[in-house]
Amino acid sequence: MIKDYFINNIEIAIEKAIKDGKLGAMTEYVKGTLVVERPKNADFGDYAVNVSSLARFAKIAPPQIANSIVEYVQKEDNEYSVIGGFINFKAGYKLLSNLVEEIFRKNKEFGKPEDVETEKILLEYISANPTGPFHIGHGRWASMGSVLANLLKFYGHEVYQEFYINDAGSQINKLGNSLAIRIRQELGEDVDFPADEIERKNFYPGDYLIPVAKKYLETHDGLPQDVKELSDFAKKEMEDLQKALLDNFRVHFDNFYSELTLHNSGKVEECVNKLKSSGKIYQKDGADWFKSSDYGDDQDRVIKKADGSNTYLTADIAYHIDKLERGFDRMINIWGADHHGYVARVKASIEALGYEPDKLEVLLGQLVNLVIDGNEVRMGKRKNMVTLDDLIDEVGVDATRFWMAMRNIDTTLDFDIELAKKSTDENPVFYVQYAHARACSILRNVLTKRDDGQAPMTEDELKELIENFAAGMVLPTIDTARKLILKLEEWKSVIKVSAETRQVYTICRYVQELASEFHSFYNANRVISDDKDMMRARIALVWSVKTVLHNALEDILAVSAPERM
Repeated sequence: MIKDYFINNIEIAIEKAIKDGKLGAMTEYVKGTLVVERPKNADFGDYAVNVSSLARFAKIAPPQIANSIVEYVQKEDNEYSVIGGFINFKAGYKLLSNLVEEIFRKNKEFGKPEDVETEKILLEYISANPTGPFHIGHGRWASMGSVLANLLKFYGHEVYQEFYINDAGSQINKLGNSLAIRIRQELGEDVDFPADEIERKNFYPGDYLIPVAKKYLETHDGLPQDVKELSDFAKKEMEDLQKALLDNFRVHFDNFYSELTLHNSGKVEECVNKLKSSGKIYQKDGADWFKSSDYGDDQDRVIKKADGSNTYLTADIAYHIDKLERGFDRMINIWGADHHGYVARVKASIEALGYEPDKLEVLLGQLVNLVIDGNEVRMGKRKNMVTLDDLIDEVGVDATRFWMAMRNIDTTLDFDIELAKKSTDENPVFYVQYAHARACSILRNVLTKRDDGQAPMTEDELKELIENFAAGMVLPTIDTARKLILKLEEWKSVIKVSAETRQVYTICRYVQELASEFHSFYNANRVISDDKDMMRARIALVWSVKTVLHNALEDILAVSAPERM
């Protein structure tokens, strides 16, 4: 990366200046102390570093420090200047042209870091109950989780995506009872959900169970004696609907892990017994309590109630231990912000059972406010709801995925349906897709015959440019394309920082910024012209923009990159 090249040159120069006694009392420098930043005034350069922090060691003024360092820098064709305690850097033609050449050379691999320490990661997200359709909050986790998986894979990690099916609790029995009422209604009975039971959340009165009831009656005569049959039927229908929606939403899990199988395997009781045998469990009021406060939790937690039933935590302990026993180096979970207090107790259980708690990372996210005609729509499985399926039908997969991923995970997302449907620059996904389509259009137009019967460039010439691009080809347009080239180069640092911080909104922000720079470049510079060298240089930049946008949209965000709009 260019900024790495810059800071490396500065640090080498500092060491040389210290050796020659040019930095006053300073006798050593610890690498990584200085931070590269963008100058507030772009005229000063592309990057800058403030060396004022070295003054307390050198015992001389920051401007003197900066000037002494610059004397020792290997400048090549790059420009270095000093303003106060800042050393400013402007990339030369060689660096910029080599960057464009790198895009041509690496193509889909451009931005992929080299020599990084990779891990085998289990990424768990969504993990909804199989008791109803996904609401739009699930859509945010689905989008963010799948984008994060794509990002981490591109970075170099081995990523395994898992959906934990919460199918072992009382909610499955409630689902069966709810289906029974819908079936009785289909059979003509005058029956409805008891209002007091709905208040206690003992039923799922949503209309989504009506088609399930109809389907059940297609192959069955009336109600069964055992509600378990209805529970199993409804659960399977909900799971099938969820999986079909995920497939349409371009979210693909490697495994759907059933909580029920975890219990049936004996792993839950095995973990409880291990905690008991190691003295991590005590009894109080007839319940079994886990000493989670010994490991940083704010209080101890019940893992087995007085009636002998397990709490949600009990199965979660076993599930995370199972993940580790499957050989994963790291576990990343995406949970809602309401699970904030849950993190410490799960980490406590991991440590109590002899594992490294920091192997678990939990990304806590805020939910989604759906805005329709300026009004917020509230949702819930126990009343009429706007589902993720409804949202996709309304605005499409591309808009839904992009909007769900374009804000920081710890920020509440206001999803404006009307704006997401607009084919204008106001809609961020349209704006980015249009930039890609515009680049594709330019590459088509360069092959289109004009009134004189000649095309600006033949197919063979364009193919030759793409397959045998040389860095020098882009030199004629570097002065007019500096900001665009630097934005293309930024893709490398965006990939690195986004993967290491587990953030995906930065990818959305980057493609919007790249689209903006490209639109500005196109509006200010004629790409197709009689100046063959200039045209080839600008066609090379157009192809570079198309490549980076396509890779970001299709491969990371899983949003289509249309060639025509």
